[in-house]
Amino acid sequence: MTRLSKRAYLAPIILVFTMPVLLAMDLADGSQVPFQSNPQLPLDPIQLMVPAVIEGESVESFDPVARAADLAASLPRNWCGSFEPFDGSPTVDVTLEIASATAVGQMVNLRGSMTFGSVVTPVQGNLHAKSDQLDLIPLADPLIAGLEPGGVFLGLQGFSPTGWQSPRLVNVSDPSAGTGGRLALTSSCEAEVPVQPLW
Repeated sequence: MTRLSKRAYLAPIILVFTMPVLLAMDLADGSQVPFQSNPQLPLDPIQLMVPAVIEGESVESFDPVARAADLAASLPRNWCGSFEPFDGSPTVDVTLEIASATAVGQMVNLRGSMTFGSVVTPVQGNLHAKSDQLDLIPLADPLIAGLEPGGVFLGLQGFSPTGWQSPRLVNVSDPSAGTGGRLALTSSCEAEVPVQPLW
């Protein structure tokens, strides 16, 4: 195909589009457009440069990065509670020992170990300093019934209560599947001595 025949071939494909043009109406010399000023808006540039005063506490002064650093230093290192499986199995006592808590931006990076009854597993997780959302990932391969490797405990209110999110879709009728459960932890693990009144 020669160059001339190629141009002739493409010519019907190229369409010319015209853009609409809005015509402006010419005003006669000496005519004026009425100007409506708003008396509520200052037109003086000095008045425009004066900063506005905010009434009350409407500006958010919360610093999640500072809270994450505070949580990393003050977070209790020992937690205890129970895990209640959704399949009706008996409740299991749980302890969580946090070996390290490191602030990383708005997050607190957690490392430690978790004990489900007699099964001990290393655990890692994150706690968001602004929203108090928690995720804990047990890292051991053999876990207790109802939990399987790869799943995660998700909490919307910190450490308690948290629910199990399985790493895959589970069949509720199959007892060997990780159906999950509810984990409730508290930082007061020591048994409290009951206080008796003197009289």
